[in-house]
Amino acid sequence: MNRLIEIFSELGRRLVGFGSDEPTQKVIAEAMAENEWFSAEDILMAVDAIRQEFLDEEKLRRWADHYTPTEQRRVAIIMAGNIPLVGFFDLLCAVIVGHRVAIKPSSKDRVLMNFVVEELRAIETEIAIEQYDPATEYDMVIATGGDEAARHFSRRYAHCPTLIRGSRHSVAVLAGDESEKEIEALQRDIFSYNGLGCRSISLIMLPRGAELTIRPPKMNRMYRGNYRHTRAMMALTAQAFKDLGECIAMERREFPQQISCVNYCYYDSLQEVEQWLWEMDEKIQCVITRAIDHKRAVVFGRAQYPTLWDYADGVDVMKFLTT
Repeated sequence: MNRLIEIFSELGRRLVGFGSDEPTQKVIAEAMAENEWFSAEDILMAVDAIRQEFLDEEKLRRWADHYTPTEQRRVAIIMAGNIPLVGFFDLLCAVIVGHRVAIKPSSKDRVLMNFVVEELRAIETEIAIEQYDPATEYDMVIATGGDEAARHFSRRYAHCPTLIRGSRHSVAVLAGDESEKEIEALQRDIFSYNGLGCRSISLIMLPRGAELTIRPPKMNRMYRGNYRHTRAMMALTAQAFKDLGECIAMERREFPQQISCVNYCYYDSLQEVEQWLWEMDEKIQCVITRAIDHKRAVVFGRAQYPTLWDYADGVDVMKFLTT
């Protein structure tokens, strides 16, 4: 495992300055052409988050020390493509414990994932990463997608151990006295990656009487087109909403169905909020708050910077891979 930690740490060092030279600028341009929802800013954020939180050598060693590798297995990883490099963490986990890994990048995120894999191969030519082959039998499978895709994967790989992820959502619980800096950080948690990530905040819970002060930044053309369509449909069907400019807000205690929509609701007590979060636990990825204690609480502005210990859906990937 020590050698593998060194390989990934070296990858982190190589990613310093990503986007500041011509070769990586070309990678960014190709990734944006492949997926029009990607922006240069979002790609740079994704790479920075990976470099900071997943590829720091000290953090890697402290994290990996909690797990004991088992015999090598063939692990298939079927990746989503909603945000840049969203499948990287699963790849890291499976390789770091010594498995032979077959990856199937999303058609929307092949450029970035292939770039990272080629960097790893440049560091270690024999690294155990290959392309997924649907005709091959695998010992374990990790697959991420929407709820419909999750059901498909569950049927397709029913014969072997699987870790299947469906849709999750994230929520902010405000105390009502947040500073301007905290609100600006919350806006990054909401609008980064066009709100498409499972860690993107899509529901805001406010104490009754508080004002919703969210202001979206300038979004990319795909998001703006969706916003204009959603706004028109809401107006046509006489549904009440707030126009925040580039985004609409609706007063509902549920997660929105539209991409360019943020829902909000009011609460009368924090006990009421805690009860709702408990009831919705299987749908929640993380909670931005300083108002309550929560097992998946995250500080303002760090929703898109998960740590090595922030396992998606609360499922320990390393435990799955080493059991």
